[in-house]
Amino acid sequence: MFWKIVGGLLVAWVAFMVLGAVIGFVFKAVLWIAVIGGIAFLGAAGYKALSGKKDYKRINRY
Repeated sequence: MFWKIVGGLLVAWVAFMVLGAVIGFVFKAVLWIAVIGGIAFLGAAGYKALSGKKDYKRINRY
């Protein structure tokens, strides 16, 4: 009986370790994708703001 309890705890511990590693990896991957996307967005917005071309067709003048 003792070894069944120890074995069950060992299996649960390994399961939680694997689950934590997978969730941690996914969280880090999503975080880095968000950081890269934010940098790309800011770069594109800055390029558009600093470029000399104006898009007057998009301005609603009444």
